[in-house]
Amino acid sequence: MSKGWLAALSEHALLKDKVRIVGLVDLDRATATTRASEFALDDIAIGTDLDAVLAETKPDLLFDVVVPSARAGLVETGLRHGCHVLTEKPMATSLADAKAMVAQAKAAGRVHAVVQNRRFIAGVRRIRRLVETGALGEITSLNCDFFIGAHFGGFREDMDNVLLLDMAIHTLDAARFMAGKAPRAVYCLETNPPGSWYRHGAAANAIFEFENDVVFNYRGSWCAEGANTSWESAWRIIGTKGTLLWDGEDRFEARVVDGDSGFFRPLKEIEVPPPADAGQVHGHASVIADFLAAIESGAQPETAGADNINSLAMVLAAIESARTGQRIPIAV
Repeated sequence: MSKGWLAALSEHALLKDKVRIVGLVDLDRATATTRASEFALDDIAIGTDLDAVLAETKPDLLFDVVVPSARAGLVETGLRHGCHVLTEKPMATSLADAKAMVAQAKAAGRVHAVVQNRRFIAGVRRIRRLVETGALGEITSLNCDFFIGAHFGGFREDMDNVLLLDMAIHTLDAARFMAGKAPRAVYCLETNPPGSWYRHGAAANAIFEFENDVVFNYRGSWCAEGANTSWESAWRIIGTKGTLLWDGEDRFEARVVDGDSGFFRPLKEIEVPPPADAGQVHGHASVIADFLAAIESGAQPETAGADNINSLAMVLAAIESARTGQRIPIAV
């Protein structure tokens, strides 16, 4: 993950020359040393103790790219040293930890935000803009399929709730953003299908209730071989006037009713508008740029922890529903 972050910082026009790396920390010092060499990061501090490296370098920013179970301690450490912190997703492994991060950032007067990089892609931004125009009418449901056979190896294959906790948060956050609605409750069935190479929870089906009677249906699997969807899922978004289909890549189909007679009403194609801001469609680079702009302006970034906790709450409620077999209210 650090490689993607460092590549965005060193190569993308949005970020080039805006951030100077002063240190790398890893439990395995050799890993940090190797990464520094890859990106020609000479004369920087390299260590295995975050407290010590932060005390030595006194940076403005801390980029958190650790495994989820280590995140709470790392964010607290960074904020205690006066850093603004941009953290990988998921924001935390519990709502209690996430709330603590929000409170710590507020008390420190620092920005804490989450890398929801898949919110910052052209397709998601285009859908949000189309929904905002009202061309589809009032949104009634969002439906997505995520089916990919992903062989990562490493920590993911030993995680609990691997699909929901490590990947689905991207999709759930995108749905919340595209709909512009707050989540209210969820019912979820989680399974680990025969043939899965993950230890636990490689597939899930969830029905989310959003405000204003909007329903979001999620179907996903990380051990589905033979017909991968896009990493962004395949979507059907239904409104009172028509429907949008998105394959998660470059193909959009949007049609609305164009007449008031006939068993099937006549339809007309409508255009899906371009993103409102061309600078917000570059994934990691756009998240980091938004984070930096917020620090400079004093505003909150789009993926501030205080907002992103709502996407985490969707994930954790889905996990609780799967565990109990019950509909779980979502509240932060």
